[in-house]
Order: sequence, then C-alpha cells, then structure tokens
Amino acid sequence: MSLLESQPPVAAATARPGPRCADFLERRRAVVANGVVNGAAVFAAWCQGATVVDLDGHQYIDFAGGIGTLNVGHAHPEVVQAVKLQADQFLHTCFNIVMYPGYIELAEKLAERVPGDWPKKVMLQTTGAEAVENAIKVARRATGRSAIVAFQNAFHGRTYMALALTAKGPSYKDGFGPFPGDIYRAVYPTLYRSGHADAEAASRAAFADLRRQIETEIGARQVAAIIIEPVQGEGGFNVAPASYLHALRRYCDEHGIVLIADEIQSGFCRTGKWFATEHSEVQADLYTLAKSMGGGLPIAALVGRAELMDAPVVGGLGGTYAGNPLACAAALAAINVMEKENYPAQAEQVGRLLRNRFDRWAQALDIVGDVRGVGAMVAFEVVENKLTHAPAAALAARIVETCYQRGLILVKAGFHGNVIRFLGPLSIDPAELEQGLDILGIALAEVAGEAGAVHHG
Repeated sequence: MSLLESQPPVAAATARPGPRCADFLERRRAVVANGVVNGAAVFAAWCQGATVVDLDGHQYIDFAGGIGTLNVGHAHPEVVQAVKLQADQFLHTCFNIVMYPGYIELAEKLAERVPGDWPKKVMLQTTGAEAVENAIKVARRATGRSAIVAFQNAFHGRTYMALALTAKGPSYKDGFGPFPGDIYRAVYPTLYRSGHADAEAASRAAFADLRRQIETEIGARQVAAIIIEPVQGEGGFNVAPASYLHALRRYCDEHGIVLIADEIQSGFCRTGKWFATEHSEVQADLYTLAKSMGGGLPIAALVGRAELMDAPVVGGLGGTYAGNPLACAAALAAINVMEKENYPAQAEQVGRLLRNRFDRWAQALDIVGDVRGVGAMVAFEVVENKLTHAPAAALAARIVETCYQRGLILVKAGFHGNVIRFLGPLSIDPAELEQGLDILGIALAEVAGEAGAVHHG
C-alpha cells in the first residue's frame, strides 16, 4: 500500500467543515501531472511551528519541514506579519523594472552573513535551481572556461543545467536528455562503504581521484568551477571532511577555478553554523542559497566575490519574479528571528537529541546502519543488516509509512531512498521533538522485528 493510499493516524482532532483529504486526493489524481511526487496523503488545513493539521483534523509532527525550508517553523508570527505589511504596500513590480528597498536590504544582509573576506555582491532568485543556474553562468563568464565538476550523489535542482549537475539519474533524469555538456562527476569523500579506515583516508583518496580526473581527462585550464554541497542533502547527508574542503580550496586557488558551495539545504543554521562551510573555515567564491532563507516563501540567492558577480554584462542576469517583495520581507524577518534567537545554538541542541536517539538505535537494531551529519542535519541509513550494509529501501519506506500512520511526517534521501533524514524546524519544542522521536523509535522497532533484524550484539 502506497503512502497516498495508507490510513492517517487513528486519533484525530475535530475535522473542519468542507472537503476532506480524500476528496482532494481524487481531484489531485484528475488534474495534477503524474510526475509530481507526493508522500503521505496529507492536505494541510493549519500549520504552526512543527505541527501540521490536515483537512480531516489529524495532527502530525513535522520532521520534513518542507524539505528543509522551515528552519524557523511553519507560519512564524514575525514572518507572517512581515508578509502582511509588505502586501499592504505592493505585491510585485519586477526589480528589473521598478526597484524596492527590500531587495537591497536583503542583499546587504546576505553579503554580511555569507562567509568571505572580500567584497561581495548578490543576485536574488526564486528557487535554488535558479541560483545554481546563475552560479554556472557567472563562473563561465568570469573565467572564460566551460567545464564544470560536480559530485556523485549530488542534488542541485531540476532545471536543465541543475539537472545535469544532479547525480540521481533514474529518478530525476530518465527520458529528459540530452543535458548540457562539459559536466564531469567526481567522487564525494564519504566514509561509509568506502573501504577506508577513517574520514581522512577517504578524503585523501577522493581528492587524489578528483585531481587525476581533472588533470588527465579535462585539463585544469578548462575548468570554470567545482560545485559541492558541504553536506549533501538529497544525496543522504554525507559530510565533506574539513581536510577535503581545504584541499579543494587550495586546488581552485592554484588553477583559477571558481569554488561554488551549494548551501541551499545546509544553510541558515541547519548544521549549527550559519553556513556549513564555516565548520571548516573554508570560504567559497560563490554560494547558492534558498530553502529556509524565506521562512516558507520562495526565494533564493547567489552570493559571491564582487569581481565574479560583476562579470556578466548588464542584462545578463535577471528574472521576472526574482527577489519578489513579499519573499524579501519574509527572508529579512526569518533571518532576524534566527539572529536574535541564536538558531545555531538551537540547531546544536536539536542535533544532540537526534544523535542520542540515532546512536542508540544503531546499537540496538541491525537495520540502522551509518549515523551521520552535523548539527541538526542528521540522518541514518536503513540497511538489510550491518554485515552487508546493503541498502534497504523497502524497509525505509515502511518506516516512513508507519510513522505517518502514527502522526509523524518524514522525508527520505539517498540514491537508494534508504536514508531517514531530519529536516524539521529548528524551533521545534524539545518535548515535541522527543514525541516525534518516540514515534520513529516505535516504527523502527516494529519494522526491525518484522525483518528479523534486531541486534543482539
């Protein structure tokens, strides 16, 4: 039984009058393209913080957070108020035609917050994929080169250049080619299943492979940019070791290559720092940002070295809805909340609670493999058993479905769809977080018992 057909939690609040979830599910099947994926059959009626209530009155704890867009939580009052105030003034002008203060104020805030000991400039967009597309445009224009190096398990978006950079072919690319050319794929420095003794060994091997590939297959003088997620999102929360990022920074400096950090999912305090590269103190030349920057509204940004950002000619960058006034207002409010409420510290606190549970489950259950991540960007792999490390996508799907039936919304990740990740609001109440983890723990135990994979070691 798929999630779209499974039953919601038995306990329910009072349902609101009008159409129910089942009614809208039928209407969805009639008018929404099959390619648009959905998880659980939930139609939101009201959301606040880390709580979602559907049209039938069922209440859920949200560990998905709009796939990482809601670090400040659903409908944060300050974000909502900022949007309302902006809506009373005007909704849209197109910044390319009539400018407005919010765009400038947000650009200034981002230039201040994003790592980099040099003058920075900013371009706002609507989605993370747009930020990635423009990062490649800027890098190619600034260097006069064409080759781009991305990584295994990378996810950079669904538009054509972003999709070419994305590594998950069967799910996202099947039948959509041809894709933009001069894209190359490097090994991401992961430890689990790598055969290396530790993260440093994995880092050295991965960098040696990257250098070999560039220097024998491409030519360093042909490479415009290397784009990397310091913590992979859709790829399964793989964390690039600091030593690898330092080696990458040195190599890019040596060969005049633009280093692009995709912080679309890892940014805005998710990892316990404002941006994940701060853990290594590596500064990228360009940063792509989106997701939680807008507090729930669609907005993205490309932030980087001023001389690179100024390389495209006037008119070379733009977009009708790029940096929409409502989204700028929401982003400024969300960033203000993160600053005054010390969201990096909140992420660390949430991460400690997650790690404590995840590590305990890894000790007790054979289906819980590698536990990894940083700050509150933490995940674990669901495997057939610890001896083979074989990915267990079906078991992961069963865990997600069982959690949904008990009132917890989850989102999977990884090439095999076997990684359970936490992307819930950083503002989540500790008691609500513990309640959600209780549900996840029960689901894990049930599925492990069904699979005969309880660890007795």
